[in-house]
Amino acid sequence: MKAAVFHGAHKPLSIEDVQVPAVGPGEILVRVAACGVCHTDLHYLDHGVPTFKAPPLILGHEASGVVAQVGDGVGEFKEGDRVLLPAVFSCGKCYYCRIGRENICQSMVMLGNNVDGAYAEYIKVAAKDAFHLPEEIPLVEGAIIADAVSTPFHAVKNRARVQPGDTVAVFGCGGVGLNVVQVAAAVGATVIAVDMLPRKLEWAKQFGASYTFCAADSDVRKEIRKLTGGGADIAIEAIGNPQVMAQAFGALRPGGRLCVIGYSDKEVVFPAANIMYREMEIVGSLGCRPVDYPKIIEMARIGKIKVAPLVTHKFDLVDIGDAFDLLRSGEGIRAVAIPNMN
Repeated sequence: MKAAVFHGAHKPLSIEDVQVPAVGPGEILVRVAACGVCHTDLHYLDHGVPTFKAPPLILGHEASGVVAQVGDGVGEFKEGDRVLLPAVFSCGKCYYCRIGRENICQSMVMLGNNVDGAYAEYIKVAAKDAFHLPEEIPLVEGAIIADAVSTPFHAVKNRARVQPGDTVAVFGCGGVGLNVVQVAAAVGATVIAVDMLPRKLEWAKQFGASYTFCAADSDVRKEIRKLTGGGADIAIEAIGNPQVMAQAFGALRPGGRLCVIGYSDKEVVFPAANIMYREMEIVGSLGCRPVDYPKIIEMARIGKIKVAPLVTHKFDLVDIGDAFDLLRSGEGIRAVAIPNMN
């Protein structure tokens, strides 16, 4: 089968012929329909962030597909079933899994990081980790539920704890940020979108933002405090920029909550006096718990969450380098690689 193989930072992915994975008991082989092109992969390629499995490694962690083969003992899937593969698998046994926080599992396994991922024609996974994908959700576009939608869902629902009527300021309207916007709007929040690029703010309006501010044109902290009469209830940072994290914190009202989704390995400074005296909260958010995927899939099935408009570009696997160039440029919302396009 064809696969896009990662051989190390600052090297292009190599399209190679590799063995189709052998399926064991409890596993399924999935013919990949699509796999999202994500900034996480860009961190490995461009920024030297190490993968847990040393290269060579097949990247890709945001996949949908069709079951091609089932291993012994698999009863919940059959050949031909449409499936969604979450980005991260949990063990179900460690302390964090046992208390319902599987997304920070001590033994988590991430596709395209700990094990070979889905920039390939086929991938094998444990059947326990896959989810049925309803016919109402397009197979190719549905791939992005695995990360670009589920990660914002967990952040909005479980970490930021957004409630109907809350005012939520979303800093960064890329692929993840736009889904923060639409999930927060779907649960009844008033959403303020912030970005440097006007076209991304236009997208944010399409996905439910009531107000937008261009960070290049004004002091958005002051603008948000003025608009809301004191600050947003919740701010969510979806970029991974320490300066933006501090800016988002400054846009909150007393008693407000900052939720950080964006990844950065740099230090960030917050005023300790404000945290204490104004009873502020700062929380992080990583991935999504398995228990939430059926809810997300159902919201997508009934159209409460939109996935098709989010996928603005589709690439054949052999053109995956072009997909990453597009990601670097900041154009489009989300691109997917289609290994079995022909």
